[in-house]
Amino acid sequence: MSIPKAVLYYNSSSIWSSAALIALEEKGYGKDDVDLKEVDLVKAENYAPSFLRLNSKATVPTLVVPLEKTLSEHVASRYKALTDTKTIIEFLDKSRSHLSTTNSTSEAPMPALAPATVVLSSTYKRIVDELLHSEDADPNNLLYVNARDNVSLRALGDALSPVMKGKVDALSHYISEAQAGNIRASEKVTSFWGAKKDAAQVLLEVYENAKVPESAQSAEYFTEYFKVAKASWEVGLVRVLNQLNEEIIGPYALGEQYSLADPHLTAWLTRVISLAGGTYNDTSAVAIEKLVKHIGVEQPLVLTKLAVYWDAVKERPSWKVYADGLH
Repeated sequence: MSIPKAVLYYNSSSIWSSAALIALEEKGYGKDDVDLKEVDLVKAENYAPSFLRLNSKATVPTLVVPLEKTLSEHVASRYKALTDTKTIIEFLDKSRSHLSTTNSTSEAPMPALAPATVVLSSTYKRIVDELLHSEDADPNNLLYVNARDNVSLRALGDALSPVMKGKVDALSHYISEAQAGNIRASEKVTSFWGAKKDAAQVLLEVYENAKVPESAQSAEYFTEYFKVAKASWEVGLVRVLNQLNEEIIGPYALGEQYSLADPHLTAWLTRVISLAGGTYNDTSAVAIEKLVKHIGVEQPLVLTKLAVYWDAVKERPSWKVYADGLH
């Protein structure tokens, strides 16, 4: 019997999956320490009954870990699933330390990422819980409403229509299979599928209708979409960016030492800059300028600390998570 290992279910284009992958690199985990299994979000594999048994929220990353008392190769393994990014990264920090009993194949350093003081712990919670994982900062919402005129909406639709169609088709398939009795799914699960399918269908219709020649469009049809997009980018996001720039200490989130807050902040800031047209090699001056211009508010944004942060994290080995491009 082999020694049990943790399994990280992730998607290579998922922002919070990237945060978990960054944490693995920063903690010095070896390639054989954690099994990586990619979940195809376009095919809605995260909504498959088998995945929902691991994570009823259908989100990635999901980390399935063996219970400590079953780590021996002579004992039948039992597992638990960690389903939110903050818990996953905190677990990865604790599980590779000088005090942990985790079996590791890596000889890399194992720096402690947890905040060292009560004050820093409070700052960490404000940055991660109140800002980065807030509704205003929701990276998926910012992606879905990343257009404020017909031209940019058509371009966004070209990129996201296949994604939404794949999701709608896959969820429709799960629902029909459950109704036919070919797969077992509770009423709660089928209702969950239906709600997610309806939400994806609304966005799909917006993206598809954006392709219709403007003369045939109803201006009112897109009014609500553009209203939400404007509020998301020019109000909600601006609030988050301003507060982040105040909260982070520099050069990293909690000061000179890289910490638990940084995988979250790196992944989130990278997504936002990517949505604004930023690239892998952009300096902070270029990246922040693109972001401010994309947001388009009249009042100037002062994001000095975030600019310093961008240059700092780009120099770390964990930045290789983005070697194939920002996402």
